[in-house]
Amino acid sequence: MAKALAPEASTWPATNPQLIGSRCGSCSAVTWPKQGRCPRCSGPDMTDRLLPTQGTLVAWTTQGFVPKLPYAGKETADTFEPFGVGLVQLGDEVRVETRLTTADPAELKIGMELELTFVPLYTDDAGDEVMTVAFRPA
Repeated sequence: MAKALAPEASTWPATNPQLIGSRCGSCSAVTWPKQGRCPRCSGPDMTDRLLPTQGTLVAWTTQGFVPKLPYAGKETADTFEPFGVGLVQLGDEVRVETRLTTADPAELKIGMELELTFVPLYTDDAGDEVMTVAFRPA
């Protein structure tokens, strides 16, 4: 069985999953993940907003070492495999920092189109595959 690392952050495992962000009713700021107060105006008028599943790669890098806590992965220095991390612009609403499905420079170009997907992060103690958000080349 598979389960989401952060079930509140997306509609996965829906057929066409989307990220769940929030939008401020006062100043229209959009965030991901969703937040209870607006980071722009501090207002409390935040409502859930489903975000686009397609985006544009703004910047990227390779995570070449085991991230520090609160990283949820279960790798050790011996088992860790580098992965791509990108800043993805979703429409004209919000930029999200997210895992990429590749870290190969030949496959990643600034300005390229990406699409939302979910990838296994680790297998938990019960044997369930824990899935996390990622973007892949469209």
